[in-house]
Amino acid sequence: MIVAFSSARSQLKIVIIGAGSLEFSSRLTADVLSYPALTHTHFALVDTNAERLDFAGQIVGQIFQQGGYEHATYSLHSDRREALVDADFVITSILIGGFPAIESEIDIPKRFGVCQAIGDTLTPGGIMRCLRTLPVQIEIARDVRDLCPSALLLNYTNPMSMLCWGMKNSVPDINMVGLCHSVQSTTEQWASRLGHDLRDVEFSCAGINHQAWITRFEVKGKDCLPEIRALAEDDKLWRSDTSRMEYIKHFGFPVTEASGHNSEYSPWFRKNPEKIERYSPGGGWNGGPGFIKTLYNRPDWRETMAKMARWETPINLERSIEYGSQIIHAVTTGASEVIFGNVINEGLIDNLPRDACVEVACKITETGVFPEPYGRLPEHLAGINSNQINTQRLAVLAATEASPELAFQAMALDPLTSTVLDLDEIRKLTTELLVAHQPYLPEIWRGRSLAPKPVLYSV
Repeated sequence: MIVAFSSARSQLKIVIIGAGSLEFSSRLTADVLSYPALTHTHFALVDTNAERLDFAGQIVGQIFQQGGYEHATYSLHSDRREALVDADFVITSILIGGFPAIESEIDIPKRFGVCQAIGDTLTPGGIMRCLRTLPVQIEIARDVRDLCPSALLLNYTNPMSMLCWGMKNSVPDINMVGLCHSVQSTTEQWASRLGHDLRDVEFSCAGINHQAWITRFEVKGKDCLPEIRALAEDDKLWRSDTSRMEYIKHFGFPVTEASGHNSEYSPWFRKNPEKIERYSPGGGWNGGPGFIKTLYNRPDWRETMAKMARWETPINLERSIEYGSQIIHAVTTGASEVIFGNVINEGLIDNLPRDACVEVACKITETGVFPEPYGRLPEHLAGINSNQINTQRLAVLAATEASPELAFQAMALDPLTSTVLDLDEIRKLTTELLVAHQPYLPEIWRGRSLAPKPVLYSV
């Protein structure tokens, strides 16, 4: 799938859908242009918010100027179909419903006793994100198939596993991989903790997004997992990264993503306020209640973007750890890369469902993305992943069928929600969430409500 440029079109074309984000589109633009071979790139920036889109254009223009990228160009689009024509790569990083949707999917469950920290991957928050976001992502995938069928779609939108799974179900011929930074961040973190350079480390990692397992971590043939297991019991490290250290202490292997995320995906750490206080000391990324609202409630966004546009807050032009630019460079030039991507399993991990979305090593060449078979995960790790996958499957079905009952079933299987609430309470919670999200759900949801059931009391 190597991208060749004709005399008629001498520029690579990258479409960024959701370009009005505070940081992501500018970060990706700088990453791409850090490769000399990619400085002749056209960035088609797409967003539904005209003011944010205008700021995004100003910021990208500053990156061109400050980096001396005189051959790079950009265009602004409110219509994504217009932007997608002749695209070589399409990047999605969107948020449907904005902060009001996030606020409701955090605050309503909290009233019921379900206390989320991030809520963008599983839990009631992740399920509701899937319901309102997957239909839009499917529309984007269909547009890519129709308007630029040879383009590679790089999805950065959460809930990653649910969205990639749903898009591939609905548009099976789409050329796509889901990207996150949890594997590279976690492996870099462990290398640093052990006093090594990550370039000297050989590791194996597989599982699902935000819950992949590092099952091999070696430096010059030395197995470092015993050191990692010992460090997990260090009091200072434990308190700063609590639930991840608990996973290592009890299950033996490091898991990706921060403890705030990991505390939500299990029945062990957020049962009640006492458990949250114990397993989320310090709050923030360590599992602070409602922490995601701090990240997204940005009344200063206009001032923040204006400062970036004036270069008062400069963009770091050094390449980051994000995989997007590495993939684009490898496909465009033929330089081989290995990244960790989210793809449909199809036997890559033997003891996880074939149709689920998994995160595994992928080789990138000029002909595309090639996931590498992992084999079998340790059975207890596969079992932990499967608890998430069961919920993901029902959430994807709920979103594609616009089914309130399937949404309830997804909530009922969610590890955190089912630990805190009984089924009658989960039904009531689901009803309140669906009502609150009516402005953000597709039109097909209008008039669809969850059937009430009698609440019976034993004597």
